[in-house]
Amino acid sequence: MNNYKLIIQYDGTKYSGWQIQKNAPSIQGAVVDSIKKITGEDVNLIGSGRTDAGVHAFGQAANFISETELDIQIFNHSLNAVLPFDISVSKIEKVNESFHSRFDAKKRSYIYQISKIKSPFYHKYSYYYPQINSYDLIKLNLLSKLFIGEKDFTSLSKKNPELENKICTIFRIEWRDKQNIVSFFIEADRFLHGMVRTIVGTILRAVKHANGEAEIINVLKQNNREAAGESVPARGLFLLKVRY
Repeated sequence: MNNYKLIIQYDGTKYSGWQIQKNAPSIQGAVVDSIKKITGEDVNLIGSGRTDAGVHAFGQAANFISETELDIQIFNHSLNAVLPFDISVSKIEKVNESFHSRFDAKKRSYIYQISKIKSPFYHKYSYYYPQINSYDLIKLNLLSKLFIGEKDFTSLSKKNPELENKICTIFRIEWRDKQNIVSFFIEADRFLHGMVRTIVGTILRAVKHANGEAEIINVLKQNNREAAGESVPARGLFLLKVRY
């Protein structure tokens, strides 16, 4: 059997998310359908993780097992030819048969983009939040450091009673200001459902207050989603890279 690893880029605007769902377009479904058009096989495409509706990706990793020995260069070209315009495969490689894109991942990184100005060219890929202009980037970074390390992120994720382990390790968080866009970078071993967007919303709420540090510490201690800030819109979020 042949195991192929793909690096996929997509604009998530028109999709219900990564995972295949009934009566809703998904990234996973579009790629699986395109693979079938070329190989004739119904493959099980395994993603490194699920992205929500409206979330984008620069570097989603996925793999599938195939009985077919593929010419990688020709297959990559053919796959991009049949995929919708808002999905592309930037790289394909043959990997060990035991490779699993989700379970073998060591680190995942995301960026969240906030636009300081209203622009039709930023609208689909950032959150228009002009208040960010008045916030001190140093303070944003100081507040963000409170999330670094191994912590229980129950308060920062959507409620899911079926998921027992809410412990994640965040390795790095950083805010950067580039002209009209402020970007938030985060890297961790794993992410819970809605976690990145809730962290961003919680930091944006805390930075308004003099006791922002205490507020974030309290949110983490509460283990209650209602203690955290509102989740920011999906359109500003990008899965940047998965490391193995």
